[in-house]
Amino acid sequence: MSKNIIITGTSRGIGYELAKQFANQGHNVLALSRNTKSLDSLNHKNITTISVDLSSNEDLVKAEAFIKNNWTRVDILINNAGKLINKPFSELSTEDFKEVYNVNVFAVAELTKKAIPFMKKGSHVITVSSMGGIQGSMKFPGLAAYSSAKGAVITLSELLAEEYKNQQIAFNVLALGAVQTEMLEEAFPGYEAPLSAKEMADYIFEFSLTGNKYYNGKVLQVSSSTP
Repeated sequence: MSKNIIITGTSRGIGYELAKQFANQGHNVLALSRNTKSLDSLNHKNITTISVDLSSNEDLVKAEAFIKNNWTRVDILINNAGKLINKPFSELSTEDFKEVYNVNVFAVAELTKKAIPFMKKGSHVITVSSMGGIQGSMKFPGLAAYSSAKGAVITLSELLAEEYKNQQIAFNVLALGAVQTEMLEEAFPGYEAPLSAKEMADYIFEFSLTGNKYYNGKVLQVSSSTP
């Protein structure tokens, strides 16, 4: 049976690959990102793109309106969008922190809140975090805003799993190690990650559809290396 799936951060990398994969398997995808050109050019009948600045509540209302008017339910929400600023801590401004937290934390909370009324028993919310957000993991200088935000959504997801367990909506986090994406290349030019965006998307695709049978309120460390 085809499912209704919301994915954020779909202009490139893992989100783009996920949107294609779900659509090609016959699922309905609502793809939310600032830039919709790459997916629009596919012209896929199962993909609806909405240009959204995730840090803008007015933009998120556009997504909510689409769900209300076109879908009766949301089966899977994948909070994949990420914002990374790589700067020494002494140079990180409050504005930098806000920019990173707006996308990596507040938008996750806001979009999840808008999707929950459409979620039924068996729905699954997956938030993509980072190994940098795991307590005790190896940390990298320059990622104070990014990694602390990725730690915040881990705790948020654990709380939501508890809060919605009676409704049987599952919340899980995938803490990813290094994946060869444009975002990684921009932050760490020349670094070669062990996994491609397509390979990681394959894993997340399967986990989104079946992981909630086995996990709820859990953080899975998806990394074959340090980080």
